[in-house]
Amino acid sequence: MSEALNDLRRLLPYGELAAVAALLPPGRLVHPEDERDAAPVLWMSDGPAPAGLWERLHEAHPDSGLWPLLLCPLQRREDEFRPWDSGELNPKWASEVDLYDPAALLRSGWEGVSTLGGDPDEQPDPEESAELAETISPFTDGWPGPAAAPARVADPDLTARALAARLLAGAPWLRIGLVPAATGAEALTALGWTGPINHESDVAKISAVLLDWERRFGTRLVQVGFADLELSVAAPPADPDHALHVAAEHLAFCPDNIHQGAGSLEEYAPELIDGDHWTFWWD
Repeated sequence: MSEALNDLRRLLPYGELAAVAALLPPGRLVHPEDERDAAPVLWMSDGPAPAGLWERLHEAHPDSGLWPLLLCPLQRREDEFRPWDSGELNPKWASEVDLYDPAALLRSGWEGVSTLGGDPDEQPDPEESAELAETISPFTDGWPGPAAAPARVADPDLTARALAARLLAGAPWLRIGLVPAATGAEALTALGWTGPINHESDVAKISAVLLDWERRFGTRLVQVGFADLELSVAAPPADPDHALHVAAEHLAFCPDNIHQGAGSLEEYAPELIDGDHWTFWWD
């Protein structure tokens, strides 16, 4: 048995793994930093991902049960590839994805970013109120609810493979990873990814929303970094009103996308129209 196949068997004891192992460059298993004696959560290549490998591993996923990820480091340095080589992962912090209603999670996230903090008995600052209203306009009357699912405009898997090729072409230092998971959304929980910890400590909630987006927008998780995600989108919003509604979900899910980016939903939403790629980043 090859070393790669032996590693994959430790990662996932069942599945059609021999063909996948034959595709892999040199690599190793990654264990959570505080659980070196626990089961591994990831196989990672030692060097950059070969062109076309993500696509082939993605095609094999229905049989292998291993979801491929392009892995991005916090910083480009020869001596470290955080958080992946350091195992800064914590699956013990994650609960179960199916515990959560994604619509309720998005509503809660919206309520957290659409109201002013402080003492509720104090009069809100007019300047802060005006700034908040500008940020969340036109939804100043409250959470608009989840956006409708658009008509599917592309094949989700082909869209994901095309994005993987583009991302790797633009960042050839990315590595390839394999995670035992049914979907990319669930791969984050299986990893115990801690990227959004300053916003949300339970990554299962992140996974739950991503699973919902997989169904409504044909998204697929392609790349994961220290605190950022790259998703392909097969069914993006096609008109300004729908894009605003989807933008409200993005603000509820990842406030930094708007607060440290466009600044308001009305500035952010046009970027979503007919776009096949969503990026999220948590400070």
